[in-house]
Amino acid sequence: MRASLRPGLTAQLDYVVPAERTVPYLLPESDDFAALPAVLATGYLVGIVEWTCMRALHGHLENGEQTVGVHVDLSHEAPTPPGATLTVHAELTAVEGRQLTFTVHARDDAATVCRGTHRRAVINAERFRARLDARTATVKTAV
Repeated sequence: MRASLRPGLTAQLDYVVPAERTVPYLLPESDDFAALPAVLATGYLVGIVEWTCMRALHGHLENGEQTVGVHVDLSHEAPTPPGATLTVHAELTAVEGRQLTFTVHARDDAATVCRGTHRRAVINAERFRARLDARTATVKTAV
């Protein structure tokens, strides 16, 4: 982690919601999801929030470092229809060792859509992949 990785870093992401990011597309094999209204799915909202937080970190990680999401505490307060623009703001509010905490807020043209916190952990990408490979080998032998 570079010395510049400290609270106060921010990012904004403007995201036009496509039909493919609505609830019926979240798990297409689920009839339960397919029957719900075509609005931005909470699962995709979480991904968009994570993406915004990752953007705040550009230029502040060492080569070989990445971050992974480890905790999400978000509201989903209003429906966002396809074609609407979701604007997400993220601010890095705490750095505790390798744990990074962000405060996030998202809105569309009509309302606040989301607010809360998201934590990410800084990882060494090579070591993480080696651990994942070992887990994957264990899963394959168990099947």
